[in-house]
Amino acid sequence: MLALKADIVRWGIDLGFQKVGVSDTDLSLAESHLEEWLEDGLHGDMHYMHKHGDKRSKPEKLVPGTLRIISVRMDYFPEPQQQATGLLDHESRSYISRYALGRDYHKVLRHRLQKLATRIEKHIGDFGYRVFVDSAPVLEKPIAEKAGIGWIGKHTNVINKDSGSWFFLGELYTDLPLPIDEAASGHCGTCTACLEVCPTDAIVAPYKLDARRCISYLTIESRESIPVEYRKAMGNRIYGCDDCQLFCPWNKFAEKTAEADFAPRHGLDTAELSDLFLWSEALWLERTAGSAIRRIGFESWLRNIAVALGNASTTPAVIEALQSRRYSASELVREHIEWALAQHDNKKTNSKETSNV
Repeated sequence: MLALKADIVRWGIDLGFQKVGVSDTDLSLAESHLEEWLEDGLHGDMHYMHKHGDKRSKPEKLVPGTLRIISVRMDYFPEPQQQATGLLDHESRSYISRYALGRDYHKVLRHRLQKLATRIEKHIGDFGYRVFVDSAPVLEKPIAEKAGIGWIGKHTNVINKDSGSWFFLGELYTDLPLPIDEAASGHCGTCTACLEVCPTDAIVAPYKLDARRCISYLTIESRESIPVEYRKAMGNRIYGCDDCQLFCPWNKFAEKTAEADFAPRHGLDTAELSDLFLWSEALWLERTAGSAIRRIGFESWLRNIAVALGNASTTPAVIEALQSRRYSASELVREHIEWALAQHDNKKTNSKETSNV
Protein backbone atom coordinates (compact mmCIF):
# COMPACT_ATOMS: atom_id res chain seq x y z
CA MET A 1 0.00 0.00 0.00
CA LEU A 2 2.88 2.39 0.70
CA ALA A 3 4.31 1.79 -2.77
CA LEU A 4 0.86 2.08 -4.36
CA LYS A 5 0.25 5.39 -2.63
CA ALA A 6 3.55 6.74 -3.95
CA ASP A 7 2.47 5.67 -7.44
CA ILE A 8 -0.94 7.33 -7.02
CA VAL A 9 0.66 10.61 -5.98
CA ARG A 10 3.04 10.47 -8.95
CA TRP A 11 0.26 9.60 -11.40
CA GLY A 12 -1.89 12.42 -10.01
CA ILE A 13 0.87 14.96 -10.56
CA ASP A 14 1.34 13.61 -14.10
CA LEU A 15 -2.37 14.21 -14.72
CA GLY A 16 -2.11 17.88 -13.78
CA PHE A 17 -2.92 17.95 -10.07
CA GLN A 18 -0.59 20.11 -8.01
CA LYS A 19 -1.01 18.04 -4.84
CA VAL A 20 -2.43 14.64 -3.90
CA GLY A 21 -3.13 13.47 -0.34
CA VAL A 22 -4.97 10.69 1.48
CA SER A 23 -7.24 10.89 4.51
CA ASP A 24 -9.31 8.48 6.59
CA THR A 25 -13.09 8.84 6.86
CA ASP A 26 -13.40 10.25 10.39
CA LEU A 27 -15.09 13.63 9.93
CA SER A 28 -16.72 13.85 13.36
CA LEU A 29 -15.19 17.26 14.16
CA ALA A 30 -16.29 18.70 10.82
CA GLU A 31 -19.73 17.19 11.38
CA SER A 32 -20.19 19.12 14.64
CA HIS A 33 -19.13 22.37 12.95
CA LEU A 34 -21.56 21.74 10.10
CA GLU A 35 -24.43 21.01 12.47
CA GLU A 36 -23.80 24.23 14.39
CA TRP A 37 -23.64 26.25 11.16
CA LEU A 38 -26.93 24.76 9.96
CA GLU A 39 -28.63 25.28 13.32
CA ASP A 40 -27.65 28.95 13.16
CA GLY A 41 -29.35 29.21 9.75
CA LEU A 42 -26.20 30.55 8.09
CA HIS A 43 -26.74 28.38 5.00
CA GLY A 44 -29.64 30.48 3.72
CA ASP A 45 -31.66 28.65 1.07
CA MET A 46 -29.03 25.99 0.48
CA HIS A 47 -31.32 23.27 1.83
CA TYR A 48 -29.23 20.59 0.15
CA MET A 49 -26.67 21.14 2.91
CA HIS A 50 -28.79 19.09 5.32
CA LYS A 51 -31.15 16.99 3.21
CA HIS A 52 -28.71 14.06 2.96
CA GLY A 53 -28.52 13.56 6.71
CA ASP A 54 -25.12 12.37 7.87
CA LYS A 55 -23.99 11.02 4.48
CA ARG A 56 -21.99 14.23 4.10
CA SER A 57 -19.94 13.58 7.24
CA LYS A 58 -19.88 9.79 7.08
CA PRO A 59 -18.33 8.84 3.72
CA GLU A 60 -18.93 5.12 4.27
CA LYS A 61 -22.69 5.82 4.28
CA LEU A 62 -22.50 7.71 0.99
CA VAL A 63 -20.31 5.07 -0.64
CA PRO A 64 -20.41 1.77 1.28
CA GLY A 65 -16.99 0.22 1.75
CA THR A 66 -15.09 3.52 1.69
CA LEU A 67 -11.92 3.33 3.79
CA ARG A 68 -9.86 6.20 2.43
CA ILE A 69 -10.32 9.40 0.47
CA ILE A 70 -7.80 10.54 -2.12
CA SER A 71 -7.96 14.35 -2.18
CA VAL A 72 -6.50 16.38 -5.04
CA ARG A 73 -5.82 20.03 -5.74
CA MET A 74 -5.72 21.79 -9.12
CA ASP A 75 -4.64 25.43 -9.40
CA TYR A 76 -6.82 27.72 -11.51
CA PHE A 77 -5.78 31.37 -11.15
CA PRO A 78 -5.55 32.64 -14.75
CA GLU A 79 -3.74 35.99 -14.45
CA PRO A 80 -1.41 38.10 -12.33
CA GLN A 81 -3.24 38.87 -9.09
CA GLN A 82 -2.82 42.63 -9.46
CA GLN A 83 -4.82 42.47 -12.68
CA ALA A 84 -7.82 41.00 -10.87
CA THR A 85 -7.51 43.37 -7.91
CA GLY A 86 -7.47 46.33 -10.30
CA LEU A 87 -10.91 45.34 -11.62
CA LEU A 88 -12.66 45.44 -8.24
CA ASP A 89 -15.39 48.11 -8.27
CA HIS A 90 -14.32 49.25 -11.74
CA GLU A 91 -16.44 52.13 -13.07
CA SER A 92 -17.68 50.22 -16.14
CA ARG A 93 -16.26 46.69 -16.27
CA SER A 94 -17.59 43.53 -14.65
CA TYR A 95 -15.90 41.33 -12.10
CA ILE A 96 -16.47 37.58 -12.40
CA SER A 97 -14.97 35.22 -9.85
CA ARG A 98 -11.76 33.99 -11.44
CA TYR A 99 -12.63 30.32 -11.09
CA ALA A 100 -15.51 30.76 -13.55
CA LEU A 101 -13.68 32.49 -16.41
CA GLY A 102 -12.71 29.29 -18.20
CA ARG A 103 -14.08 25.79 -18.62
CA ASP A 104 -16.33 24.31 -15.95
CA TYR A 105 -13.99 22.90 -13.31
CA HIS A 106 -16.40 20.06 -12.50
CA LYS A 107 -15.76 18.56 -15.92
CA VAL A 108 -12.02 19.16 -15.91
CA LEU A 109 -11.33 17.61 -12.50
CA ARG A 110 -13.83 14.78 -12.88
CA HIS A 111 -12.21 13.72 -16.14
CA ARG A 112 -8.71 13.75 -14.59
CA LEU A 113 -9.84 11.89 -11.47
CA GLN A 114 -11.46 9.24 -13.62
CA LYS A 115 -8.18 8.87 -15.49
CA LEU A 116 -6.40 8.45 -12.15
CA ALA A 117 -8.88 5.75 -11.09
CA THR A 118 -8.46 3.96 -14.42
CA ARG A 119 -4.69 4.01 -14.04
CA ILE A 120 -4.93 2.52 -10.54
CA GLU A 121 -7.27 -0.14 -11.89
CA LYS A 122 -4.84 -1.09 -14.63
CA HIS A 123 -2.12 -1.43 -12.02
CA ILE A 124 -3.93 -3.46 -9.34
CA GLY A 125 -7.15 -4.72 -10.95
CA ASP A 126 -10.72 -3.95 -9.91
CA PHE A 127 -11.23 -1.86 -6.77
CA GLY A 128 -14.05 0.13 -5.25
CA TYR A 129 -14.12 3.86 -5.91
CA ARG A 130 -16.28 6.86 -6.76
CA VAL A 131 -15.27 10.26 -8.12
CA PHE A 132 -16.56 13.52 -6.64
CA VAL A 133 -16.05 17.13 -7.69
CA ASP A 134 -18.33 19.46 -5.73
CA SER A 135 -21.26 17.38 -6.94
CA ALA A 136 -22.56 15.37 -3.96
CA PRO A 137 -22.79 15.59 -0.15
CA VAL A 138 -19.04 15.65 0.42
CA LEU A 139 -17.18 17.74 3.02
CA GLU A 140 -14.36 18.48 0.60
CA LYS A 141 -12.63 21.16 2.66
CA PRO A 142 -12.26 19.18 5.91
CA ILE A 143 -11.21 16.18 3.80
CA ALA A 144 -8.54 18.26 2.05
CA GLU A 145 -7.32 19.52 5.43
CA LYS A 146 -7.05 15.97 6.79
CA ALA A 147 -5.23 14.88 3.62
CA GLY A 148 -2.59 17.58 4.07
CA ILE A 149 -3.68 19.65 1.06
CA GLY A 150 -3.97 22.78 3.19
CA TRP A 151 -5.79 24.26 6.18
CA ILE A 152 -9.20 25.89 6.30
CA GLY A 153 -8.58 29.61 6.68
CA LYS A 154 -10.62 32.22 8.50
CA HIS A 155 -12.51 32.89 5.25
CA THR A 156 -13.45 29.15 5.16
CA ASN A 157 -11.40 28.45 2.01
CA VAL A 158 -8.51 25.99 2.01
CA ILE A 159 -5.03 27.56 2.03
CA ASN A 160 -1.74 25.92 1.16
CA LYS A 161 1.27 27.65 2.73
CA ASP A 162 3.34 27.30 -0.43
CA SER A 163 0.66 28.13 -3.01
CA GLY A 164 -2.16 30.16 -1.48
CA SER A 165 -5.81 29.29 -2.07
CA TRP A 166 -6.54 29.64 -5.77
CA PHE A 167 -7.30 25.98 -6.42
CA PHE A 168 -10.10 23.47 -6.93
CA LEU A 169 -10.59 20.30 -4.91
CA GLY A 170 -11.66 16.84 -5.99
CA GLU A 171 -12.02 13.48 -4.26
CA LEU A 172 -11.76 9.79 -4.98
CA TYR A 173 -13.56 7.69 -2.38
CA THR A 174 -11.94 4.27 -2.31
CA ASP A 175 -11.91 0.94 -0.46
CA LEU A 176 -8.11 0.76 -0.66
CA PRO A 177 -6.46 0.86 2.82
CA LEU A 178 -3.85 3.39 1.76
CA PRO A 179 -1.51 5.07 4.28
CA ILE A 180 -2.94 8.43 5.34
CA ASP A 181 -1.22 11.81 5.34
CA GLU A 182 -0.69 14.11 8.26
CA ALA A 183 -3.40 16.75 8.53
CA ALA A 184 -2.41 20.31 7.63
CA SER A 185 -1.99 22.74 10.51
CA GLY A 186 -3.39 26.27 10.46
CA HIS A 187 -1.23 29.33 9.79
CA CYS A 188 -3.66 32.26 9.77
CA GLY A 189 -2.27 33.52 13.06
CA THR A 190 -3.62 36.91 14.09
CA CYS A 191 -4.36 38.01 10.50
CA THR A 192 -7.92 39.24 9.90
CA ALA A 193 -7.52 40.61 6.36
CA CYS A 194 -10.34 38.49 4.94
CA LEU A 195 -12.80 39.63 7.60
CA GLU A 196 -11.89 43.26 7.05
CA VAL A 197 -12.17 43.32 3.24
CA CYS A 198 -15.39 41.33 2.83
CA PRO A 199 -17.73 43.84 1.11
CA THR A 200 -20.85 42.63 2.96
CA ASP A 201 -19.24 41.53 6.26
CA ALA A 202 -20.23 37.95 5.50
CA ILE A 203 -17.35 36.48 7.52
CA VAL A 204 -19.08 37.11 10.83
CA ALA A 205 -16.27 35.57 12.89
CA PRO A 206 -13.01 33.76 12.12
CA TYR A 207 -13.87 30.50 10.32
CA LYS A 208 -17.58 31.36 10.24
CA LEU A 209 -19.36 32.51 7.08
CA ASP A 210 -22.94 33.78 6.93
CA ALA A 211 -23.85 32.67 3.43
CA ARG A 212 -26.91 34.91 3.41
CA ARG A 213 -24.62 37.96 3.32
CA CYS A 214 -22.02 36.50 0.95
CA ILE A 215 -21.89 37.93 -2.58
CA SER A 216 -21.10 34.49 -3.99
CA TYR A 217 -24.31 33.17 -2.43
CA LEU A 218 -26.35 36.19 -3.52
CA THR A 219 -25.18 36.08 -7.14
CA ILE A 220 -24.95 32.31 -7.64
CA GLU A 221 -27.00 30.29 -5.16
CA SER A 222 -29.94 32.62 -4.58
CA ARG A 223 -32.69 32.97 -7.17
CA GLU A 224 -34.54 35.65 -5.21
CA SER A 225 -34.34 39.42 -5.18
CA ILE A 226 -30.97 40.60 -3.91
CA PRO A 227 -31.52 42.39 -0.58
CA VAL A 228 -31.29 46.16 -1.09
CA GLU A 229 -28.88 46.55 1.82
CA TYR A 230 -26.21 44.53 -0.03
CA ARG A 231 -26.56 45.95 -3.54
CA LYS A 232 -24.15 48.87 -3.25
CA ALA A 233 -21.58 46.65 -1.56
CA MET A 234 -21.72 44.26 -4.52
CA GLY A 235 -20.05 46.86 -6.71
CA ASN A 236 -19.34 45.28 -10.10
CA ARG A 237 -19.28 41.65 -8.89
CA ILE A 238 -21.75 39.86 -11.14
CA TYR A 239 -20.78 36.24 -10.49
CA GLY A 240 -19.17 35.33 -7.19
CA CYS A 241 -16.65 37.31 -5.18
CA ASP A 242 -12.88 36.87 -4.65
CA ASP A 243 -12.07 39.67 -2.21
CA CYS A 244 -11.21 37.42 0.73
CA GLN A 245 -8.71 35.56 -1.44
CA LEU A 246 -7.34 38.57 -3.30
CA PHE A 247 -6.27 40.18 -0.05
CA CYS A 248 -5.11 37.04 1.75
CA PRO A 249 -1.34 37.38 2.42
CA TRP A 250 -0.76 33.71 1.63
CA ASN A 251 -1.75 34.28 -1.99
CA LYS A 252 1.46 36.18 -2.60
CA PHE A 253 2.82 32.67 -3.22
CA ALA A 254 0.13 31.78 -5.78
CA GLU A 255 1.27 31.22 -9.35
CA LYS A 256 -0.63 31.59 -12.60
CA THR A 257 -2.08 28.29 -13.76
CA ALA A 258 -0.67 26.54 -16.80
CA GLU A 259 -4.00 24.77 -17.35
CA ALA A 260 -5.38 25.92 -20.71
CA ASP A 261 -8.94 24.94 -19.72
CA PHE A 262 -8.98 27.68 -17.09
CA ALA A 263 -7.93 30.51 -19.43
CA PRO A 264 -10.61 33.25 -19.75
CA ARG A 265 -13.13 32.83 -22.55
CA HIS A 266 -15.04 35.42 -24.59
CA GLY A 267 -13.26 38.32 -22.91
CA LEU A 268 -15.10 37.74 -19.64
CA ASP A 269 -12.06 38.78 -17.63
CA THR A 270 -12.39 42.43 -18.77
CA ALA A 271 -15.93 42.69 -20.19
CA GLU A 272 -17.94 45.90 -20.09
CA LEU A 273 -21.11 45.65 -17.99
CA SER A 274 -23.22 47.42 -20.60
CA ASP A 275 -22.12 44.97 -23.28
CA LEU A 276 -22.89 41.90 -21.15
CA PHE A 277 -26.35 43.23 -20.29
CA LEU A 278 -27.20 43.46 -23.98
CA TRP A 279 -26.42 39.81 -24.71
CA SER A 280 -29.48 37.93 -25.93
CA GLU A 281 -30.34 34.70 -24.15
CA ALA A 282 -29.20 32.75 -27.22
CA LEU A 283 -25.83 34.50 -27.18
CA TRP A 284 -25.53 33.95 -23.42
CA LEU A 285 -26.22 30.24 -23.86
CA GLU A 286 -23.62 30.07 -26.60
CA ARG A 287 -20.92 31.89 -24.65
CA THR A 288 -21.52 30.09 -21.35
CA ALA A 289 -21.51 26.62 -22.89
CA GLY A 290 -19.14 24.44 -20.87
CA SER A 291 -18.87 27.15 -18.19
CA ALA A 292 -19.78 27.09 -14.50
CA ILE A 293 -21.67 30.35 -15.12
CA ARG A 294 -24.41 28.46 -16.96
CA ARG A 295 -25.81 27.07 -13.70
CA ILE A 296 -27.31 30.41 -12.52
CA GLY A 297 -29.55 30.86 -15.54
CA PHE A 298 -30.06 33.91 -17.76
CA GLU A 299 -32.48 35.68 -15.42
CA SER A 300 -30.03 35.69 -12.49
CA TRP A 301 -27.29 36.82 -14.88
CA LEU A 302 -29.35 39.88 -15.86
CA ARG A 303 -30.37 40.52 -12.23
CA ASN A 304 -26.73 40.58 -11.13
CA ILE A 305 -25.60 42.84 -13.96
CA ALA A 306 -28.47 45.25 -13.35
CA VAL A 307 -27.19 45.78 -9.80
CA ALA A 308 -23.63 46.28 -11.05
CA LEU A 309 -24.86 48.79 -13.65
CA GLY A 310 -26.52 50.71 -10.83
CA ASN A 311 -23.13 50.94 -9.15
CA ALA A 312 -21.27 51.90 -12.33
CA SER A 313 -20.41 55.43 -13.43
CA THR A 314 -23.30 57.23 -15.08
CA THR A 315 -22.68 57.13 -18.83
CA PRO A 316 -24.95 57.02 -21.90
CA ALA A 317 -23.95 53.38 -22.50
CA VAL A 318 -24.95 52.37 -18.97
CA ILE A 319 -28.31 54.18 -19.05
CA GLU A 320 -29.12 52.89 -22.55
CA ALA A 321 -28.33 49.32 -21.52
CA LEU A 322 -30.65 49.54 -18.51
CA GLN A 323 -33.42 51.22 -20.53
CA SER A 324 -33.17 48.55 -23.24
CA ARG A 325 -34.63 45.91 -20.91
CA ARG A 326 -36.71 48.14 -18.64
CA TYR A 327 -40.07 47.01 -20.02
CA SER A 328 -39.26 43.58 -21.48
CA ALA A 329 -37.38 41.83 -18.67
CA SER A 330 -38.95 39.56 -16.06
CA GLU A 331 -40.47 41.07 -12.94
CA LEU A 332 -37.41 40.05 -10.92
CA VAL A 333 -34.95 41.70 -13.32
CA ARG A 334 -37.13 44.82 -13.74
CA GLU A 335 -37.05 45.41 -10.00
CA HIS A 336 -33.25 45.55 -10.10
CA ILE A 337 -33.25 47.70 -13.23
CA GLU A 338 -35.50 50.26 -11.52
CA TRP A 339 -33.20 50.27 -8.51
CA ALA A 340 -30.19 50.81 -10.79
CA LEU A 341 -31.81 53.67 -12.67
CA ALA A 342 -32.75 55.28 -9.35
CA GLN A 343 -29.10 55.20 -8.32
CA HIS A 344 -28.15 57.20 -11.38
CA ASP A 345 -31.02 59.64 -10.84
CA ASN A 346 -29.77 60.18 -7.29
CA LYS A 347 -26.26 60.83 -8.58
CA LYS A 348 -27.58 63.48 -10.96
CA THR A 349 -29.61 65.10 -8.22
CA ASN A 350 -26.70 65.15 -5.81
CA SER A 351 -24.41 66.50 -8.51
CA LYS A 352 -26.82 69.42 -9.23
CA GLU A 353 -27.18 70.22 -5.55
CA THR A 354 -23.42 70.27 -5.13
CA SER A 355 -22.94 72.54 -8.14
CA ASN A 356 -25.60 74.96 -6.84
CA VAL A 357 -23.80 75.20 -3.51
